[in-house]
Amino acid sequence: MEHQSVLTKEVIKYLSPNPNDHFIDATVGFGGHAYKILKKTAPSGKLLAFDWDNIALLNAKEKLKEFGKRCTFINKNFSEIGLVIKDWQVDKVSGILFDLGTSNYQLTDKNRGFSFRENSELDMRMSPNSQKLSAKDIVNKFSEFEIRKILFDLGEEKFAKTIARNIVTRRREKFINTTQDLVGIIKNSVPPRVRVNSKIHFATNTFRALRMVVNKELDNLENALKQALQILSPGGRIVVISFHSLEDRIVKNFFKNSDLLEVVTMKPVMASVEELEKNPRARSAKLRGAIKGESC
Repeated sequence: MEHQSVLTKEVIKYLSPNPNDHFIDATVGFGGHAYKILKKTAPSGKLLAFDWDNIALLNAKEKLKEFGKRCTFINKNFSEIGLVIKDWQVDKVSGILFDLGTSNYQLTDKNRGFSFRENSELDMRMSPNSQKLSAKDIVNKFSEFEIRKILFDLGEEKFAKTIARNIVTRRREKFINTTQDLVGIIKNSVPPRVRVNSKIHFATNTFRALRMVVNKELDNLENALKQALQILSPGGRIVVISFHSLEDRIVKNFFKNSDLLEVVTMKPVMASVEELEKNPRARSAKLRGAIKGESC
């Protein structure tokens, strides 16, 4: 499976790993960032690697197998980082990384129901074995008001009201089961001129909003940041890569409002022109970093 980690050079710059430092990768994905961190922290630095997605974690284990016991893998959401850390035997945590992006494999895997470009069962759960609520449940069971609020608040969708109304109308006639069922409803809800002239696919905002609710992305991020600050050792660094304005706002405000953190990125760090040529998906990535005070 192919997946390109974004802002890798920038992650290393702002995490500043040194030999024998210990780090947490809260969203290890396929291990791209983790590999660089483990190389920099040789010979004895340890890494605690989280991922809620079991398939991603299996791929990370394969990529990072050369590091042996230096890397510990955890198949849990990063919102549980405070509990897991209690069993990790290290004396200091020098840095924590959050990469909030959805991987290309998740978006294109027909079995996951994330993509509006693939026809599959409407699902969107990062960890199907541990989650009950799916996107299919939302569109078929939630009220019109609840759906409209989700699309407007999280998807920032201008046509949330029409889309929500048409979802409820359609489900009275037929159960909404697949991604393409939903795409068809959205298409009929968005004016043709908007669909043609928009820089993004007309279903992007709706699918993103549903994914965020299914996986409790904003709540989990807020909880994880609070825990990360407690776990991080004085002088330790925290780096977050976000891909959505709501995520970036949470990170920005958390860093800004914490008396324990010194922000080291006054503005979000974006991908270079060189990186964008190789990986266009990096265009929406924003990196923010901060250091925990030595006296904290």
